[in-house]
Amino acid sequence: MKLTIERLGHLGDAIAQTAEGQVFVSQMLPGEEVTGEIAGDRLVNARIVTPSADRVRPPCSHAKTCGGCLMQHASDSFVAEWKREVIASALAGQGISTEIRPVITSPAQSRRRAVLAARRTKSGVLLGFHARASDTLVAIPNCLLLRPEVMAAFPALEALVMTGGSRKAELALTVTHSLGGPDVSVTGGKPLDAVLRLELARVAERFGLSRLTWEGEVVALRVAPMQQMGKALVAPPPGAFLQATEDGQANLVAAVIEAIGPARRVVDLFAGAGTFALPIAQQAEVHAVEGDAAMVAALDKGWRLAEGLKRVTTEARDLFRRPLEPDEFKSAQAAVIDPPRAGAEAQTRTLATSGLPVIAAVSCNPVTFARDAKILLQAGYRLDWVQPVDQFRWSAHVELAARFSL
Repeated sequence: MKLTIERLGHLGDAIAQTAEGQVFVSQMLPGEEVTGEIAGDRLVNARIVTPSADRVRPPCSHAKTCGGCLMQHASDSFVAEWKREVIASALAGQGISTEIRPVITSPAQSRRRAVLAARRTKSGVLLGFHARASDTLVAIPNCLLLRPEVMAAFPALEALVMTGGSRKAELALTVTHSLGGPDVSVTGGKPLDAVLRLELARVAERFGLSRLTWEGEVVALRVAPMQQMGKALVAPPPGAFLQATEDGQANLVAAVIEAIGPARRVVDLFAGAGTFALPIAQQAEVHAVEGDAAMVAALDKGWRLAEGLKRVTTEARDLFRRPLEPDEFKSAQAAVIDPPRAGAEAQTRTLATSGLPVIAAVSCNPVTFARDAKILLQAGYRLDWVQPVDQFRWSAHVELAARFSL
């Protein structure tokens, strides 16, 4: 059957229309004519008859097999505009329109954090990403997504799998580039005992890992895995959330600081380990609120050891169950809110009645952002602008920062 691709869905699949309904096709672009066989709601064994002018040769040798990047077949300009349209569509779904700035995209080889899969084989270790929608594991020795420092840690990761993995189970290895070297957290490995602890510690020492965490337990700490956050150095807890690229973090921080303007007292909600609170503290006092007590402790320690920052207070609090109430914002002049993908509907409702003149919002999900934005707009706020930031190059993900004002 011959079909013409009409558009891309928000997850990156191409969509064509037939008399029976929509058909999804992987790795195609709008305007392309394709042939294949329909299986349910998908076109399989698809072949391109007429390619799009936006189609490019994937730069990575693993593009056809690895599921880590979905959009390498499209030009950078196409991907950026598509992600901008994803945000515009999500806002339009809530009846919202505003200025959406050009997308800022992180460069290739800039991802400082990745979750890799691995397992032992007869001949050694297979380490990489899964193929798309598959349990098949694909080795990625020439990956163009990850920082060179992360790629350089692969021999260490393979040694960890050989030491603490089995051929019956797949391991998940979270590796993060830090100023002290690779910070690695592993799940799915053998249970810890005295012998395994010693062997793993030796691997960490031999390969210069900053920290090694095994099933939630730190088994080796050579040097604190510091991350730069403004003027402060922070050692996040093992496996803690961290912006995917340093470029992306810098662009989001710049947008947030632009949004809050000259505010001198700021509340940072879902503050994490201080991504926004600590840079903001160079110009304003900050009250940082976060549900994870370990991240709160890391933030507080980073602030105390830094020089030249204004006062930062911290609070460990579950903002989903117990959002800050309007009277708790009385001393603030601005708020920053950076919730998980699910958004923060309850906290947004109290923010909407807080009377704060400015709110800077950060989101990794345009759909929940639009839902929460509508709550603020209904309370009288304006959505002044949205700044898309693409840290997940060649993927369907997009993040954003936005400014709301009364």
